[in-house]
Amino acid sequence: MGVSIEHYFVLSAILFVIGVYGVMARKNLIIVLMSLELMLNAANLAFVAFSRVHDDMTGQVFMIMSITVAAAEVAVGLALVVAVYSHRESLNIDILKILKG
Repeated sequence: MGVSIEHYFVLSAILFVIGVYGVMARKNLIIVLMSLELMLNAANLAFVAFSRVHDDMTGQVFMIMSITVAAAEVAVGLALVVAVYSHRESLNIDILKILKG
């Protein structure tokens, strides 16, 4: 008995919903960044699953692009988190209001 393609889609949907919940409900910036990564990884899993279903490499190419964007997002996000923490010594997401111009 192998893992069917529906299992990948269900797992991807579950991971995406957990990520959305983390972004919407949590107040810590680090956890929000981790939830965003979870959402991107869920999308990557769906891309690879679709690629397997259609026997096409396009989904895997999109997955590589998504991983690249995720790496850039982590670099910028962690830089912002470190900057905010060094000024306010808190990682509460409400502190991001100070970033308004």
